[in-house]
Amino acid sequence: MTSPTHDELRELTGAYVLGMLSQAERERFEVHLATCADCAREVEELGLVAAALPHAVPQQDPPRALRARVLQHAVAEPQLQSMQPIRPKRRNMVTWLAAAASIAAVALGLYNMTLRQRIRDLEGRLRDASAQLAASQGNLQIATAALTRANQFAAVLQAPDVRQIPLAGQKAAPTAAGRAFWSPSRGLVFTASNLPPVSPGRQYQLWVIPPGGSTPISAGLLDLESGGIATVLVDPKTAASVGTVAVTVEPAGGVPQPTGDMVLAGTL
Repeated sequence: MTSPTHDELRELTGAYVLGMLSQAERERFEVHLATCADCAREVEELGLVAAALPHAVPQQDPPRALRARVLQHAVAEPQLQSMQPIRPKRRNMVTWLAAAASIAAVALGLYNMTLRQRIRDLEGRLRDASAQLAASQGNLQIATAALTRANQFAAVLQAPDVRQIPLAGQKAAPTAAGRAFWSPSRGLVFTASNLPPVSPGRQYQLWVIPPGGSTPISAGLLDLESGGIATVLVDPKTAASVGTVAVTVEPAGGVPQPTGDMVLAGTL
């Protein structure tokens, strides 16, 4: 005899809660229940519903006329004891109990299905709301970062001590052009256009060279946008003293000192 499947055992949850299983069926179901989280959760939910059923209808006081009829019947009861009571057949009683249990099991099953569907709907709505919230938070972070960057650019461009440094395209990129706005107190803003694409594994690197031809200082890597446009904001510490601004082509990730071709250069 083959063992019952999970779906077959799951159909017994309602009967198990109502105590309608035989001893063998109950023992077999409880063995399955110990290893199945889905059926255990369903039995717990059905148990809560079954416990709540007696309280589903609000209690009401009987009318006074009904109380009088019950008392009258109690007084007349000795006279009825001599009469043979009409007892329902045991088979009818068992049939009625089975029908009532079946109706209750069906009702519990329908309620359980509806409850699971509502839970799935709520979980779906929660996932959608969480995704929308995450997207909104991501957009807010992007907008906040863009606003902060714009304010930093404006602080340099509007500084009372700002100075401009035009950069001309060199032999490696003759059509490229650039401009640096340097404020000793607020930093440096660099912008370039018409920079040609670089080969894989290569990247543009910006350099700040103090006056007198001192050692170049790396001022960051350039990320090209459409049209060969690149913009970089350099902090005041890095751009504390500027004599020349230049751009070279270097290995991706940058290098401590320039090694590649120069594509842009300008001197204050």
